Amino acid sequence: MCKIIIRAENLTKTYGKSTVKTRALKGISMEIPSGSFSCIIGKSGHGKSTLMHLLGGLDKPTEGSVYIDGINITKLSDNKLAEIRAKKIGFVFQFFNLLQNLTVLENIQAAMMFGCIPQKEQKEKAETLLKLVGLSDKADAKPSELSGGQQQRVSIARALANAPDILLMDEPTGNLDSESEEEVLKHIFDIHKMGKTIVIVTHNNDLAKKAEIIFEICNGNLKN
Repeated sequence: MCKIIIRAENLTKTYGKSTVKTRALKGISMEIPSGSFSCIIGKSGHGKSTLMHLLGGLDKPTEGSVYIDGINITKLSDNKLAEIRAKKIGFVFQFFNLLQNLTVLENIQAAMMFGCIPQKEQKEKAETLLKLVGLSDKADAKPSELSGGQQQRVSIARALANAPDILLMDEPTGNLDSESEEEVLKHIFDIHKMGKTIVIVTHNNDLAKKAEIIFEICNGNLKN
């Protein structure tokens, strides 16, 4: 029986106060097995990214709970939650979010500081991760010197910096051309084969068809 690494119970998220409120999520429950490849799909504005942020502890639900590896992260202090995120979860976003004043190698090393990786190990590990995503020759480049696909591959390497079990990706290919998208997806699938749990928010139906599990969100609800 597969271990459940992410479990959500009755997740509700309401924005706004007083009489003007928007219910982005309406009581979602779900389970994601360790080592699985899942996609969260649905139309824009129906709650996909909100769900992703709650699963990763980037936001807190109005009601309900999220468990990561059996730990209820909705009950944790901000410091403990940050520690869980740093060690167990890697994030990849549509717009890369790389630090433009740092080199590619330094961007990856910066992420390791949050995981308390000794400084003497950071460079060697960052170089290994760049090799994994096929960018060893770009270590000293600044993000502005890279293509969109290359920047996203750096983002993936950065997300792996602290050896997390889980990768959460919000439209990781949404800002790429078709050639760059294919390149990035190849690396994502290769990383999944290494045993990582991958959850992707996407509008890409072709990508979703390759997932082991599909969660479809409609008007804040999980479709059966």
